[in-house]
Amino acid sequence: MPSPFDLTGRVAIVTGGNGGIGLGMAKGLAAAGAAIVVAGRNETKNAAALAELSKLGPGAEAIRTDVTKPEECARLVEGALQRFGRIDILVNNAGTNIRKQPQAYSPEEWHLVLDTNLTSAFLLCRAAHAALKVRGGKVINIGSMMSIFGASFAAAYAASKGGIVQYTKALATAWAPDKIQVNAVLPGWIDTDLTRQGRKEIAGLNERVLARTPAGRWGIPEDMAGIAVFLAAPASDFVTGAAIAVDGGYAIQA
Repeated sequence: MPSPFDLTGRVAIVTGGNGGIGLGMAKGLAAAGAAIVVAGRNETKNAAALAELSKLGPGAEAIRTDVTKPEECARLVEGALQRFGRIDILVNNAGTNIRKQPQAYSPEEWHLVLDTNLTSAFLLCRAAHAALKVRGGKVINIGSMMSIFGASFAAAYAASKGGIVQYTKALATAWAPDKIQVNAVLPGWIDTDLTRQGRKEIAGLNERVLARTPAGRWGIPEDMAGIAVFLAAPASDFVTGAAIAVDGGYAIQA
């Protein structure tokens, strides 16, 4: 029998795949046999990610994309189809955060976080639906612990990540007849550029995270590879609408 985790011949788009969680997932998908299309705005980071991914899998492409713009999302999908001829997996990982108290957000800051974290997933899913429907496909939306918990310094981020979970459930229901499974991953405290900045801005954050996490450490981007492969592979064909925590046990602590 073929491995239920084999992604040979499949093509994945990973937004924000040029660093952090996105690159960790992209590496896992590439090592399992998938060709990868990285979407990111930073050309230098795109090139570095492309060099890494090209060593792991059958092929990789990097396309500069602003995922908040509908026309660029459509161009990303078209570029992936031109390069590889199909799309089987869409990982909506692009994200940002602005840490401040809720009353301190400007409307522009609020919309930046919501558009980057939530609206982009809608735009990419809409653009990729026809391609995913051809053979049945997989959508992996990246939520957060803030999909579950609140934090005084992350009102916009929490709203966007809570929305990701509900959007995932709605999409899973709508696209089940198309044989497309849609799931969300809720990362815990993963050591990335975004969270390193958070440790600088929030006193005591590192100590609180370590004290609450049963695994006793921060996650690393490579910890996200396995869940990405599972949700992208035939192994998860009967899993849809789920929101799976990958957090070293953080969410189970009272």
